[in-house]
Amino acid sequence: MKVAVFGQTGQVATELQRRVPPNVQIEALGRDRVDFARPDDLGTAVRELHCDVIINSVAYTAVDKAEQEEELASVVNGASVKALARACADIGKPLVHISTDYVFDGSGDAPWRPDDDTNPLGGYGRSKLLGETGIAEAEANAAVLRTSWVFSAHGSNFVKTMLRLGAERDRLTIVADQVGGPTSAASIADACLTLARNLFEGRPPGTYHFAGAPDVSWADFAREIFTQSGLATEVVDIPSSDYPTPAKRPFNSRLDCTSIYEEHGISRPDWRADLKDVLQELI
Repeated sequence: MKVAVFGQTGQVATELQRRVPPNVQIEALGRDRVDFARPDDLGTAVRELHCDVIINSVAYTAVDKAEQEEELASVVNGASVKALARACADIGKPLVHISTDYVFDGSGDAPWRPDDDTNPLGGYGRSKLLGETGIAEAEANAAVLRTSWVFSAHGSNFVKTMLRLGAERDRLTIVADQVGGPTSAASIADACLTLARNLFEGRPPGTYHFAGAPDVSWADFAREIFTQSGLATEVVDIPSSDYPTPAKRPFNSRLDCTSIYEEHGISRPDWRADLKDVLQELI
């Protein structure tokens, strides 16, 4: 199976290139070949590919900056994804696309199901929802994978930030009223590759949720990072109101991952085990 990956240096794109299973070939395309700020270029780029399945890991992910750059975020995460899906539908190529828990408003405390009503709180979530809508309108053979709280040894993420701050300070205040499932980029890459294989073999498309288990607050996530890394940094719980950001974050980012297991055999990974692997690579 030949897989074309849109994205080359991001967290998931990096892991996709590192975790190629047997009998799979991956070609990763960077911005020099496909620029998601130029939606009109997507159709030509897709038609020139020699592959069986496409995985899209490109995204505008600057959540706070998207409050000022929503137009750009909407092009990268919305218009270009729609153009990609249309091209995939035209040539009959399956598509795996990564989305986010930010399409929900974070109300309540029940895990969000794939068919629950969406209601994003900010520009980033709205832009990602545009991409999901574009895929649906294109009627592409696509799997949309919503995930949350991505971490890895690459790029910018919460784990690397905590390691840096924990080495500098004895005490940190961390938000404790936002709850979700930390998810390693490595596990997301594995899930995307499984979905790609299954779509190629005729398994059902659809929207799926995938997140690490168990669900925790950011504060408890930080505590586990410090415990595993051997840092003696104290974590003090605070409410989100004590740490205002330009973009609102959902309080409840729990994702119901039942359907991806039932339809594709993909289980929720233990993020604590994945964290151990990431820390070994970093430290």
